[in-house]
Amino acid sequence: MDPERLKEFLATVFGALGGAMTATMIHLGDRMGLYRALADGTPRTSGELAEETGLDERWLREWLYQQGAAGVLEHRGEGRFALCEEGGAVLADENHPAFGAGFFGHLPQTLGVAERLPEAFRSGIGLPYDAFGPEGAVGVERGLAPWFRALLVPFALPRVPGVVKTLAGGAAAADVGCGAGVAMLEMAKAWPASEFHGYDISRFALERAEQNRDGAGVTNAFFHDAREEPIPDDGRYAFITSFDCLHDMTNPAGMMARIRGALRDDGTWLIADIKAHPSYEENVEHNPMAAMMYGVSLLTCMSSALSEPGGAGLGTLGLHEGLAREMARQAGFAHFEPLDLGHPINAFYVVRP
Repeated sequence: MDPERLKEFLATVFGALGGAMTATMIHLGDRMGLYRALADGTPRTSGELAEETGLDERWLREWLYQQGAAGVLEHRGEGRFALCEEGGAVLADENHPAFGAGFFGHLPQTLGVAERLPEAFRSGIGLPYDAFGPEGAVGVERGLAPWFRALLVPFALPRVPGVVKTLAGGAAAADVGCGAGVAMLEMAKAWPASEFHGYDISRFALERAEQNRDGAGVTNAFFHDAREEPIPDDGRYAFITSFDCLHDMTNPAGMMARIRGALRDDGTWLIADIKAHPSYEENVEHNPMAAMMYGVSLLTCMSSALSEPGGAGLGTLGLHEGLAREMARQAGFAHFEPLDLGHPINAFYVVRP
């Protein structure tokens, strides 16, 4: 055995454990409001932070030490720690498109399903998103919502030819895999002359969507449980979106065919899905988060995509552009164009009959 390789391997394995500890501390910092307390950039001691938050100084001291050692917070000397401006955008400001703490919000629920995965390895059948409970739906919502709220209407949709004019004039539109409805409600607020319909199969996500609709105060948005109210096949929709959901579906090809049936012959479908490549080697070479994404796939995306017998099981990095293009062609779409929105994780495609 090579002692140097042994050291390197140990560093890799325990580095992963260290990452798990830091992720857990980020979850706690978000949940306890600590990043928001530090968002002004002022360095604080644990005592000062305790006085501001009403939390116990000793626990805060250890949390600050961990976050400083991990490089999340900056140690400014004399026991003072600060959150940099960029850190505030990522961890404290839920209105910033770079906000990422929401993805840590349902970390306990995500890791909790690991107890159920040995049976999935034996049976081949995974777990639907509702296995994560209500907190799972809230976590997905908080993770995706900042980009939708900040950039979908003012930045992304104006780059889809003809869509803004169509929605401004009044049309029927749908969001397939709408989740908690944040994207759809942003569109409904922007274009009150149009009518928007969201479809999902997650009971917890749809409950959140109804709550969000009440909070938004719109009257032109409607949510449907696709198991009870399937997406219609009468070509009624001028515009359809599907954000980060096709790779999670047990039958994405069948869903594409249903979307074709729901879309007008002159309609537009906007797909957003995870940037992926055709091979494992390419994903590892080009995606620095490949290891994390393959892990997320086992815990959530692939598990959902295998939650029914015969599921496609694409997984987080399973829907690359070539496959999406071919599946769309088989579903009856003739036009498939990538749309570069500069998103660090998602690829976007404009698809038409």
